[in-house]
Amino acid sequence: MTHILIIESNPAAESARLRELGGASCGELYAATLTSLRPDLKTTIIAPYDGDDIDDLTPFDGVAFTGSSVEWNTDDAQAEPLAAIMRRCFAAGLPVIGSCNGMQLAASILGGSTAESPNGREDGLAVNIKLTDAGKTHPMMVGREDGYAVPCTHRDEVVRLPDAAVLLAGNDHSAVQAFAVEQDGIHFWGMQYHPEFDVGFVGKYLGGSGRLAESVAMDLEMADQDASAAARLGTTSEAQELGVRATELRNWLDRIAPASI
Repeated sequence: MTHILIIESNPAAESARLRELGGASCGELYAATLTSLRPDLKTTIIAPYDGDDIDDLTPFDGVAFTGSSVEWNTDDAQAEPLAAIMRRCFAAGLPVIGSCNGMQLAASILGGSTAESPNGREDGLAVNIKLTDAGKTHPMMVGREDGYAVPCTHRDEVVRLPDAAVLLAGNDHSAVQAFAVEQDGIHFWGMQYHPEFDVGFVGKYLGGSGRLAESVAMDLEMADQDASAAARLGTTSEAQELGVRATELRNWLDRIAPASI
């Protein structure tokens, strides 16, 4: 059985707030999405900001780092509890995937840097994401086409890629929407957006937090069922169904543990 370690990148208080606003923590959402894609998957969630650690990485086939709502960015020393585990995962040669803060953390660890976006927050959907030439042939992006849209919520972004990184996608808000590193035993895929979030969760969470206008939050909650709501957001209902929205996660699972035929 494929076993995935999920690194919850929020402390307990923030996870509790997310459950109240949207119904689940980031780690719980990641686990639910991965197991929806692969029902026979086993997941384990740990929260390093709450003091969780894990001595033995050998039972795991891959590691997923969630997004985070902490105030500091991934270049900050306060991110060390997460960074320490990611470095160990890289040293063990484990395939790692990261969403949002998880991607930014890899950039910081591997020689890049992150900062607050000069374009402000990107909340709701990251729209009109374009593939680079490398992205058009990369296994992480199989099934993606130019102009795709995925749930997102972020303040910070990658401002300098690590030298070993291959840029896979970007949009007008953030030039780095996805990158990969495959070098020196490191196997990392990352997205600035959240393929593990469904639009309903994003609508509830961001609407409840006051970050989005009520009308936009309502459209997000309906976008996977209502074509008109999806169109107002710059997407389609079909694009927000699990099989399309979670493309990168499905491709990652297929890479580390190909489904049996």
